[in-house]
Amino acid sequence: MNLKPLADRVLVLPAAAEEKTIGGIIIPDTAKEKPLKGEVLAVGNGTKDEQMVLKKGDTVLYGKYAGTELELEGKKYLIMRQSDVLAVLE
Repeated sequence: MNLKPLADRVLVLPAAAEEKTIGGIIIPDTAKEKPLKGEVLAVGNGTKDEQMVLKKGDTVLYGKYAGTELELEGKKYLIMRQSDVLAVLE
């Protein structure tokens, strides 16, 4: 895939939603919590006011409603501003 985010945006592959069961009942996909962490796949160059501190391969935490969802080649991704990222997991 050749997708290069512009300015201070990052492309994130969300982590898979966790499989949950309650007393033997499997929760359907539509009721699963949206994952709040993912892996950075690509980063922009930053802006004159904001230097890009994230890099490809970082595992990040982001807000529940952060970013814009997009689907490429059957996979779902998020593209968001660097400022929407809350933390980097080390």
